[in-house]
Amino acid sequence: MSTRQAALSLYRRSLKLALDWSVQRHLWRGQALYIRSLFEQNRNVTDPRLQRALLKGTEKLLEQWKHPDPYIHPTAPGGSKYERNLPVHNLNPPPPLKF
Repeated sequence: MSTRQAALSLYRRSLKLALDWSVQRHLWRGQALYIRSLFEQNRNVTDPRLQRALLKGTEKLLEQWKHPDPYIHPTAPGGSKYERNLPVHNLNPPPPLKF
């Protein structure tokens, strides 16, 4: 994976992590802008050693700030409404009606 791809992956992961901590979008937006400014500060770093160090440091920060109980949207797999009220498959059909 190239350094650019790794940085983009870390950026997306950091935005998702921030969304775990603040579910409301209007609060998350300010955090997203701050995260973007942090990534923009190091955009023009060309030294491979410094790039690797920045990526490792960001990985450590993401691990430290990982939410212990992340938000899961109710209709997503693992959410509170996922596959709720599915039709029940009856294995024993009722006897035929007699007239």
